[in-house]
Amino acid sequence: MIKELFSLTGKNALVTGSSQGIGQAIALALAEFGANVIVHNRKGDEEAQQVANQIQKQGGKSAVVAADLLEPDAVEQLFQQATKPFGPIDILVTNASMQLPEEWEETTPDQFDKQVNANWKSTLMLMQRFTPDMADRGWGRILTIGSVQEEKPHPAMIVYAGTKAAIANTVLNLALQLADKGITVNNLSPGVIDTPRIEEPTPPVPKEISQRMSIPIGGAGKPEDIAGMAVLLCSDAGRYVTGQTIFVDGGMGL
Repeated sequence: MIKELFSLTGKNALVTGSSQGIGQAIALALAEFGANVIVHNRKGDEEAQQVANQIQKQGGKSAVVAADLLEPDAVEQLFQQATKPFGPIDILVTNASMQLPEEWEETTPDQFDKQVNANWKSTLMLMQRFTPDMADRGWGRILTIGSVQEEKPHPAMIVYAGTKAAIANTVLNLALQLADKGITVNNLSPGVIDTPRIEEPTPPVPKEISQRMSIPIGGAGKPEDIAGMAVLLCSDAGRYVTGQTIFVDGGMGL
């Protein structure tokens, strides 16, 4: 039955940056379909614990971990913490990212380094650390969270958009290398989603560019719009999909 292919019962999932927004929605959705979910944010604070509590109240298993992905030893810290509660990780969702809007002429080396390290470097290092366990068991799911800006970059997010494009290329590269090990690698790219991030101040966009960044479906999406596709790609229902970037953007990338 198709319904059974979506079951994640017995699978262990780590969703980085899952205390709010898209990450939270993905964590809750994976738990709803049976996964044991590790909730992560930078501090492992009350916000993250609330997500874990919600999962537990709904009958699922969850734990909270903390790691600042800008720190040199963050990946190893995260690995040690994430594998302790339930065992090896089967599903890795790299959702955590840093977005520092700035006019491209004013972008500083520090802003560049932080976004590249938090977004692209940490994603690759997390993949390196978690895939051996997946390969040993012959089953794994890696899902990166990209952005419509891979196709339509915001003028004030030249570095952020660049890191997301780099991640999409990394997915294309690794999917081929990991396919014979039972591991799928995909990139899920949201458009404008109604989360706290869209409230952050951003330099204004010239009218002629703004018109090219319209949303054909109209209005912002919801985190749940992303979570549904994430469940597909992280389950056996999506076993034949790998190396793909899938846009969930209301048609914004068209």
